[in-house]
Amino acid sequence: MGKTTTQFNNNASADDGKSQAEKIAELKEENETLQLKVKELEFKAEQLEHQLQKALIQLYGSKADKAKEPDEPPTFDEPELTPDTTAEELEKADEEITIPEHKRKKPKRKPLPKQLPRREVIHDLSEEEKICKCGNHLTHICDEESEQLEFIPAKVEVIVNKRRKYACKNCEETIKLAPLPKMPIPKSIATSSLLASVLIAKYCDHLPLYRQEQIWQRYGVDIPRQTMCNWVIKCAKLLSRIVDVMKTNIIASNYARADETTVQVLEEEGRKATDKSYMWIFMTGLKTNNNIVFEYHATRGSIAATNFFQGFKGYLQTDAYYGYNTLRRDADIINLGCMAHCRRNFTDITKTAKKAGKAHEAVKYIRALYKIEEQIKDYSFDERYRYRQEHAKPILEKFKTWLDQSIEHVPPKSPIGEAINYPLNRWPELIRYLDNGMLEIDNNWAENQIRPFALGRRNWLFMGNATGAWASSIIYSLVITAKANGLEPWRYLVDVLNKAPYCESDEDFAKLVPRSGYFDNT
Repeated sequence: MGKTTTQFNNNASADDGKSQAEKIAELKEENETLQLKVKELEFKAEQLEHQLQKALIQLYGSKADKAKEPDEPPTFDEPELTPDTTAEELEKADEEITIPEHKRKKPKRKPLPKQLPRREVIHDLSEEEKICKCGNHLTHICDEESEQLEFIPAKVEVIVNKRRKYACKNCEETIKLAPLPKMPIPKSIATSSLLASVLIAKYCDHLPLYRQEQIWQRYGVDIPRQTMCNWVIKCAKLLSRIVDVMKTNIIASNYARADETTVQVLEEEGRKATDKSYMWIFMTGLKTNNNIVFEYHATRGSIAATNFFQGFKGYLQTDAYYGYNTLRRDADIINLGCMAHCRRNFTDITKTAKKAGKAHEAVKYIRALYKIEEQIKDYSFDERYRYRQEHAKPILEKFKTWLDQSIEHVPPKSPIGEAINYPLNRWPELIRYLDNGMLEIDNNWAENQIRPFALGRRNWLFMGNATGAWASSIIYSLVITAKANGLEPWRYLVDVLNKAPYCESDEDFAKLVPRSGYFDNT
C-alpha cells in the first residue's frame, strides 16, 4: 500500500513538473493524432459506401457505361469541378441537340423477308355478291394484297436408308452393296440437321439439354440428355480441326484481341466443384471475316494467353488484366489498351456521386473521343488515321494534362484516385489506336462476342466436366464466328457436318472456316 502511494506521488510530482506549454503541446499532438484517425475512418467508410452502392448498381441498376447526371439522387461524394476545367471542344461536343417541331409519321410495319416461301390464298366474293344492284355482273379489275406470317411447327421424320444389294447369278461369287454416305457420327440415328438443331438450341438459344429432352418428348421422340451430350462431344471432335485452322489464322494476322470470363465445372481432377474456371476468347481484331476461338482453361493464369499467342506478331488488344503481362513484354507484340475500361471506372463513380465532379469531367473527355469514332466508323483506314490525328489527338493531349493535374488533388486509394491512375499507368497503350486506322479505340468487339456465352451461362449454370467444357469451346467458336460473319448458324453447321467427314487435310478443313460469303460458291 505504501509503495503504491509513493509511486502515485512520484507520477503526480512528474506531471506537476511539466509546464503549461508542454501540456498544451501534448494535448495538441494527441488531438492531431485523433483527427488523423477520424479522417482515416471516414475515408474507409466512404470507400465501403462506394463499394456497396456499386454492388447494388451491378445487381439492380443499368449495366451500360453511361454517366449519371449529377441532379439524380446522390449516394457518394467526390471532388467538385472547377469552373475553368472543361475544354471548349468538349462543351461543344456535349451540346444539347434541339429537334424542330414536326408531324410524327405513322410507324410502318417492316416488310416480311422476301426469301420466305409464299402461299397465295384467294378470297373471292360469292356469286350473288358479284351481281351489281343494277343487275349487271361485276368485273374483276385487280387484287389487293396483304401478308401474314404463319408458323409451321418443326417437322420430324424418319429417313429409311435402303441399300441396294446385287449378286452375280452366273458365278455366284460377287456380291455388291451400295455404300451409305459418310455420317458425322457413324452408326448414329442423328442426321446433320438433327445434330445442328441440338447444337444451335444449346449454344445459340441457350437451352440446356434437359430442356431439349422435354421438347423432343413432346414430338413423341425419346432422346435422353446423355445421348445428346455424347453427340455434342463427338461433333466437337469432328469439327475441332476447323477451329485449329482458325487459331492459325489469328496468329497469322497482325491485329488480335483477347478476353476471358468465368465458368463453373463440377467434375475436374484436383479441383473443387466450387472453384472458378475460365473460358478465354481469342480473335482477329478486324470486324470483317472474323476468326473467333474459345478456349477452356482451369485457371486465369497467363499461361493460357501466352501459349495461344506463340509466334504472333502485331497489335494485341486486351484489358489491363495482369495475365497478359508476359505478352506485353514480348518484343513482337504491340500492346493496345481499352478506352471502354478506362471510361467504366469513371462512370461507376458518377452513378454513386452526390454532385458533378472530376469523374463527370473525365467522362466528357472520353465521350468526345467516342463521338469522333462514331463519325469515322465508315471511313477507310487512311481516312480514320488522318481524322484522329487532327481531332482525337488534341483531345487526348488535354485529357492527359487534366489527369496529371487532377491526380495531385485526390487521395490515391480513393475511387476517383484509382480511376485517374488507370489511364495514367496505361497511357501509351490507350492512345496507341492513333497509330493505325485499322485499330479500334476499345476491346468492346471481343466483349460482344463473349456475351452470348455469359448469357447461356445463366441458363445452364455450369458444365459437367472438362471434356464437356472443351467441346463447348469448339462449338461456341464455330457458332459465334458464323454469326459474326453474317451466316445463319444452323445452315452453316448442317453444311460443315455434311462435309467434315470427307475432309482429310488442313486445306480441306480450311474451306469450312466460317467467313463472309461462305455459301456463295457452295
